[in-house]
Order: sequence, then C-alpha cells, then structure tokens
Amino acid sequence: MDEERGAELSAAIAAAWGRHEPPRKGPKRALSLQQIVAAGITVAGRDGLAAVSMSKVAAEIPVSTMALYRYVASKDELLTLMVDTAYGPPPEIPADADWRSGLTAWARAEHAALLRHRWILRVPISGPPLTPNQVGWFERGVVCLSETGLTAVERLSSLLLVTGFVRNEATLMDDIDSAALARGVDPESVMATYRQHLASLIDPGRFPALSAAIDAGIFAEPDGPDDEFVFGLGRVLDGIGVLIAERREAAGLLR
Repeated sequence: MDEERGAELSAAIAAAWGRHEPPRKGPKRALSLQQIVAAGITVAGRDGLAAVSMSKVAAEIPVSTMALYRYVASKDELLTLMVDTAYGPPPEIPADADWRSGLTAWARAEHAALLRHRWILRVPISGPPLTPNQVGWFERGVVCLSETGLTAVERLSSLLLVTGFVRNEATLMDDIDSAALARGVDPESVMATYRQHLASLIDPGRFPALSAAIDAGIFAEPDGPDDEFVFGLGRVLDGIGVLIAERREAAGLLR
C-alpha cells in the first residue's frame, strides 16, 4: 500500500490535487493550469473534441503553444484534466437517503453532466478515475451503497454497472442528435419520422409483433425528455436491489 501511494504522479495531475505547482522553468509564468483547462473546455464545447489541440487551446488564451507544455505534458493529460473540471464536484446526497434514492440522484447528476458537456463522451477512457472530482464522484457513489450489506467488490461492481448504463444512454442520445443535426433534421422529430417510415414499410403479416407495437404507440412521444433513461435506470437498480435483498436475507439467516 505504501508503495502504491508513493507512485510518481505527473506534474499536472499532482497540481490538480494541490500537491505542487507545475515546473517553474522558463520565463515568469503568466498562466495557470486552470486557465489552460478552461480554454480547452471552451474549444471542445464550441468546436467539438476533434478540434482540441495544444495549438488551438493556446490560441484561445492566447499564448504560444510551447507555453502550455510547461503545465501539461501532452494533449491526453490536458483531456484528463478537462474531463475532471467539466464533471465538477459530485452531487450532494442527503445523509438520510436510502441506497436507491441516493444512487438515482447520483446517476441523474452524471447523466446531466455528460449531456451538458457531450464532448466528454468522445474522450477515450484510459483507466480508473485519478483526478480530484472524478475520485469524488467515485467515492460518493460507493457511499450510497455502504449500508446495503454488499461486499466492497459488489459495491464497486454495482457502481460500474450504473455508470456504464448512464454513459451508454448519454452516448446514444448524443449519437442520435448529432446524426439528425448533420442531416439538418430537428432531433425532436427523429422518432416520429422513424415511426412513419417503419409503418409504411413493414408488412403486418411478416412483422406482426412490431406492427402491433407501432399501433400501440411504442414510438409515440415519450412522457418526458428522459423517459427512456428513467425506465432503464430503474431496471438496473431493480437488479441491484435483488442482490441487496439476497445479501440481507443471508445475513439474517446467519445471525
């Protein structure tokens, strides 16, 4: 454990944790790591993740590209810090919240953060969370499950299941919206158009189940903009709830 805690961090990650400032080599510093990260987020939000480069971020500030390398070693490191800042601190969960309401609030907050900064979804996940805000989210989610009777491994696996669902749902929404906008179509009308096309194409004799579903209004406007997200999250939490009930029942039998 001591050996793991002593592993060397990059200068930028250490600075993000307040461990130390980036190296002071070169002329007097006129920048901060926070300025660089904020500029990167501006570029990503305005022009998309593909537009983020060290040179474009430098121009946004504006400073020379080389000036950035005194604070971050690479674009990948910058992206890591941008994601952490864009997420922000974890949501506040009431102390008296049960595991399900707490984890629901956590998941909805993550979903909102991802849709607020959709470029995050296009940043490759290179490993477990290491930056301050992301570790804070990690901690807050695990705490929601602390009184469930699940083992430490089961709590972690349950949280990974939830965040995996959240990211997948946000990515699907962004994919659909992006494709619609690329075609000059209002994203809100995508499902209505799909319903009309599908209804005109399929033969009820060949696709009876799907035809019946269309007639039943399966592709009608949802009750709310996040209707599918709420339904899916509920089913994921139902599954975790079954495991929690099993663990609690087993613990009761042992006493």
